[in-house]
Amino acid sequence: MTEELGLPGQDSDGGSEEVVLTPAELIERLEQAWMNEKFAPDLLESKPEIVECVMEQLDHMEENLRRAKKGDLKISIHRMEIERIRYVLSSYLRCRLMKIEKFFPHVLEKEKTRHEEEPSSLSPEEFAFAKEYMANTETYLKNVALKHMPPNLQKVDLLRSVPKPDLDSYVFLRVKERQENILVEPETDEQRDYVIDLEEGSQHLIRYKTIAPLVASGAVQLI
Repeated sequence: MTEELGLPGQDSDGGSEEVVLTPAELIERLEQAWMNEKFAPDLLESKPEIVECVMEQLDHMEENLRRAKKGDLKISIHRMEIERIRYVLSSYLRCRLMKIEKFFPHVLEKEKTRHEEEPSSLSPEEFAFAKEYMANTETYLKNVALKHMPPNLQKVDLLRSVPKPDLDSYVFLRVKERQENILVEPETDEQRDYVIDLEEGSQHLIRYKTIAPLVASGAVQLI
């Protein structure tokens, strides 16, 4: 895999530009998104461009295998790499679907209230899935339980009934870019806020909501 691939991005002035990645860098981006999604308690920003480019690269790799000479020992090695990438991609997408199913009212509410300039947590396909899942859940609750309840109890607030993502949970992380003056909130009333610096390459166990913006920016990697 030697050819370069383009991903849409933003320049320093906020305009759009194409980020050129090698296939190896693309797979690294996918693995980083996968790890962050696995260990973050909430649903992270959607990465449809990465998913699309990885799927295209997998098709290209499959085509190369079909053209390879039979009996070439490299075929089995490349086949194993294709299966590894497919596993990471499917695990990443499955993890996101599980979070959507678990937190669907809050995911849709966040999408509804976000500003236009903010990145979406849902791809178009995930957004359609979340809406359908919510509609089916409401229909099921109505047909199985709510219609048998007194009229004043035949409504349910799913935002209040379904637990929110626990942003106070702790996560392990590795610092990719040095960060200064990170405000850490106290765990008890007796403690005070304090500020820490995160050195590049260092690893920490810290409350997720403290470093959530750094995960979004790519300055830290969940591990």
